[in-house]
Amino acid sequence: MTATSPLDQRIAAALAREVVPEVRAFAERLGSAAGALGVLFYGSNLRTGSLEGVLDFYVLLPGAQVERIWPRVSYHEWTYGGVPLRAKVATMALETFRAAAAGERVDTTIWARFVQPSGLAWVNDAADDETAGPAIARAVASAARTAARLAVALGPEEGTPEDYWRALFRATYAAEFRVEQAGREDSILAANRAHFDGLLPLALDGAGIAFTQDGERLRPALAPAERARILGWWTRRRRLGKPYNVLRLLKASTTFEGAARYAAWKIERHTGIPVKITPWRERHPILSAPGVLWQVWRGKRTRIA
Repeated sequence: MTATSPLDQRIAAALAREVVPEVRAFAERLGSAAGALGVLFYGSNLRTGSLEGVLDFYVLLPGAQVERIWPRVSYHEWTYGGVPLRAKVATMALETFRAAAAGERVDTTIWARFVQPSGLAWVNDAADDETAGPAIARAVASAARTAARLAVALGPEEGTPEDYWRALFRATYAAEFRVEQAGREDSILAANRAHFDGLLPLALDGAGIAFTQDGERLRPALAPAERARILGWWTRRRRLGKPYNVLRLLKASTTFEGAARYAAWKIERHTGIPVKITPWRERHPILSAPGVLWQVWRGKRTRIA
């Protein structure tokens, strides 16, 4: 990958990290089937290398975005080398991903998620618009710049990088329609220290925000007018965050490919009660939910008896 700035170079190196062969094979399968430019892998399994649970992928497509509410979400199961694998897959156009990462859309999830670690598990080397890898790396670098701008606008006048990242993640989790335990931002930073070490100064440079540094402490030179502009940009996104995520959940409830199989796996994992997936349940996961819950309740009662 060819990178043009220290931030781009760092992000490109981070994306090139090794992932286990099973993940790389699954990413290639997903990307090839979709005609994608590349597949990003993220989440706790990226850090641990574990294949347990559900793997998280973003499949990035060429061309224009098809859906108005994105990404398209699907669930996949595949056995590779005798190992059963499960994946939750988000699919969207690379250009929409780039715009969202750069803060050009009202969505907050892309830049808040991809300022955190990710890996480019598969890239389409045959793509002819530049090459896919550098384009994806630049998009992920945009996420770091967007996050850094908001972090210093929300954070103290002077502080450690962790102070600013903490302020950022507290704000973005509060803006989304999701329940997170208090202190979630601390666990993100603790689990990914190597990733965040030194990232904020590079991202601020990339965002054109000057700062002074004394040891571990930074003092961003953010003019009041610029801070107000960034906070105004954030206020609109914060207000729309929960309604937008509700729309996503409603869309996913009717378009989540493989939703019934995903729910059945989750239920068996948490209760130990296997759920049979019939063709009707596969086509109508919401309508079949009461029957599934009744089956699980009876199964638990039988075990107790």
